[in-house]
Amino acid sequence: MSHISKMDKIYRYQRYVYDFTRKYYLFGRDRLLEKLPLEKGDCVLEIGCGTARNLIYLAKTHPGTHLYGLDASAEMLKTARAKLDSLPKYQITLRQALAEDLDHQKTFNLAEPFDYIFFSYSLSMIPTWRDALCAAFANLKSNGSIYIVDFWDQSGYPVWFQRVLTRWLALFHVRHEPALLHCLQNLQGKGCASLELEAIGKNYAFLAELTAIQENSDISKEIFKEPSAS
Repeated sequence: MSHISKMDKIYRYQRYVYDFTRKYYLFGRDRLLEKLPLEKGDCVLEIGCGTARNLIYLAKTHPGTHLYGLDASAEMLKTARAKLDSLPKYQITLRQALAEDLDHQKTFNLAEPFDYIFFSYSLSMIPTWRDALCAAFANLKSNGSIYIVDFWDQSGYPVWFQRVLTRWLALFHVRHEPALLHCLQNLQGKGCASLELEAIGKNYAFLAELTAIQENSDISKEIFKEPSAS
C-alpha cells in the first residue's frame, strides 16, 4: 500500500475528530507557531498541513502573510478545504502531494521559494523523512528557516508511559525516529545549518529551528549520512 493510500485510510474518518483529539497529545504546536518571526508578505509553507488548523491560526495572527499547505492525504484536505470555505477571508492555498515531491514552482506556481517551512508532527509519519527534509531545503530561500516540532524519546517519563505512547502512535503509522535528531545535529556540526533545539515537556517532544548556511547540495549529502558517519 502506498503512503498516500495509508494516510487516506487512517484519516478517512479520523479527520472528523482530528482537531479535537490531537490537542491532548500534540504538544508544542502553538509554541512553534508563536516562534515564527513572520512579517507581512512572507511566504510560509506547512508540510503535512492536515486540517489546516495551524495555517488558519497563522492567518488570524499574521494577516498579510502568504500561507500554503501540503499534505499527502486527500481525505484530510477535504476537511481543510471545508473549513476554509467557511472562512473566505483567509487566503490559504492547499495542494496534495508527497513531501519529497515538493517543488515551489510546479506544486504552487510560485516564482520564489518559501521564507519559512514547518513540519508539525508530520516528519514522524513520513517514511522518507530524509527526502522530505532535502525537498524542504531545496524550496527555501537562502536566508529562510525550517521549523520542526515532533515526538522525542520521552526520557523524562516512566518506561511504561514510553511503551504505551509508542504502541498508541504505531496505530497511526507514527514513530519517533532517533536518526532524525542525529541528522539535525549533524547538519549543525558540519556547518551546514544552524540549529536551535528546545525540549517540550521532559523530552516528550522537541522544537527545532534550522537555518541553512551552506548550499542545498551540501546539506542533502549530510542529511543522507548515517549517524555513525557524523
